[in-house]
Order: sequence, then C-alpha cells, then structure tokens
Amino acid sequence: MNFLGSFPNTRLRRLRQHPWIRDLHQETILTPQDFIWPIFIRTPQGDPAIRTLPGVKRYTKEELVPAVEEALALGIKAIALFPQTDPSLKTADGQEAWNPENLVCQTIRYLKKHCPEIGIIADVALDPYTGHGHDGLLIDGKIVNDLSVDALVRQALTLAETGVGALAPSDMMDGRIGVIRKALDQTGFSDLPLFSYSAKYASSLYSPFREAAGSGSCLKGASKATYQMNPANAREAMREMAFDIEEGADALIVKPGTFYLDIIRKASDTFPVPIHAYHVSGEYSMIKAAAEAGYLSYEETLLENLLAFKRAGATAIWTYGAIDAARMVSKK
Repeated sequence: MNFLGSFPNTRLRRLRQHPWIRDLHQETILTPQDFIWPIFIRTPQGDPAIRTLPGVKRYTKEELVPAVEEALALGIKAIALFPQTDPSLKTADGQEAWNPENLVCQTIRYLKKHCPEIGIIADVALDPYTGHGHDGLLIDGKIVNDLSVDALVRQALTLAETGVGALAPSDMMDGRIGVIRKALDQTGFSDLPLFSYSAKYASSLYSPFREAAGSGSCLKGASKATYQMNPANAREAMREMAFDIEEGADALIVKPGTFYLDIIRKASDTFPVPIHAYHVSGEYSMIKAAAEAGYLSYEETLLENLLAFKRAGATAIWTYGAIDAARMVSKK
C-alpha cells in the first residue's frame, strides 16, 4: 500500500462532513439581538400597503404593539421608526419634524407605555417633513448646511423629550453630530446615544424606502448627491466616520450594506466603536423579488446576506427582514 502519495496531510473538508462539526467550528454567528427592525408608521387614514417592499407594511401605533411584542419574543431588542407624513403637513422648512405631537412622537410615547422593553431609535432628518423631499433645507435650489443643522437640532431635542432610546441622524449635513451632541448635553440628555449615519451613500437602492416614507414623489427625481456620499469613495467614508466620532457619535452606520462590505470592514478595523450595517430597502426587495420569481431561496439568501454583514465586522444590522431572520435563526 502506498502511503507516500501526493495528497496533503491537511484536508479542510474533514471539518465540513457533518452538521454538528460545521456548527461547532462556525466562525460567525447571527442572533436575533443583532437585528434592528426598521418600521414604517402611518396614521389610521394612511395606506398600509407598500408596493415596492414585498412583505413589509406601514403600521398604526395600535397595530405596532402586537408586532413589537412578537419581535421581543423572538429576541429582537430594537426597532427604528420612519413616518409616512400626511402631505398636508409637509412644508419647505419641515417644521412638522419638531412638532411634539407628530406621528413619530405619538408612536414613541405609545410604545413606551405598551412595550417598555423595546429599544426605540428615531431618525433625525427632514425628508419625511419637507415638501421637496430633501433631508435638509432647500434655498434657491441648494441644500443649505448650517440652517439645516439648526432645524435638525430642534427635531433631535423634540424626540429626546419623548423618551426615545437613541437618535440616528441620517441627513449627512456637515457638523450635525457635534451640534446635536452639545444641544443634548446642555438640555439634560447627555446619556442619549447618537447612532450616526456616517457613511450614507447617494445610492440607487433607496427607491422602495422613499415610496414607503412618501418622500420619493416630493423629490421628483432630484439627486441627493450634494450631501450623500459618492459611491466611488472609500477614504472619504473614513474621514466622515473620524469626524463623527470626534463630534460625539456613539455608533456609526454604513448605508447601504451589501454593496459596501469593504466600508464596513475598514470601519470595523479602524474605529473602536460599534459599526452598524443597514440592509436597505432595495437590497431587501431584490432578494424578495428574485425569490418570488423562483430564482433563489428567500430564507437562505437573506441569512447569507446578513451573515456577510456580521462577518465583515458589523456589530448590528438594520434589516426589513428582521422578523423573518429572527425566526430562521431561532429554528437553526
């Protein structure tokens, strides 16, 4: 018998032969507590259906309670709220954003009463409230940075007063993290975390979100490229993140996630703060649409996608598939 063949002593397939041995040596683990569930909210008069986000709907605050209770039972610890604002309330200055009785504020107070265990994250940006659909103030055809930041501070303080669990500024105005942090500290909210959308790219993948939130029709095809990042740039993302940490951000968000795994990896390797990956509406909808066409398995592809975020270094993952993924992970 010839024992001197050319085959190597090391055979990596030995550790892949059985489910138990694969599970035993799995390097990256997904758990329900990794997920943040983005939720669209509406008034009773609003439409629950979202054409471009299969399996996702808009909730009234009352409808949200059983949904959040299910999320908690599955092990999901946090949700993020995004409103569909009545068009009649949208103005050039977005003043509904700091109305203490706006849809988000009402929903936060209602959830805190009925589901006090859930962590509630609120978006800080003006696009749900402006008639032009931009995240900042538009003057003479230009998004003006500093006046926009003033408005964002008013919005942030209003949300803080509702008892929200964390604020997530998504507007991409320069310097807004530092100003919001200072305003919070000076008004008794020094313990309120800021999860900053530090690397938010001007992506083509946001269209379903804009339909769901009602800002797409307001934009009328206008670009957000003057304040959201160029998809071609990576070093710039590192600068944005460094500035936000210096200004007081507690965690950083990379958006989108799937197309920007390199940014997540670099951020995780570079900065000693939690890095969040946002599995955006277009990324989620592509999986859903392909699954509905029979091209792939929704469950397998969703979990593989989310696992990629975690493997790349993400601490938390924002995904519209949070409930589905939590069920799958729990089964496994």
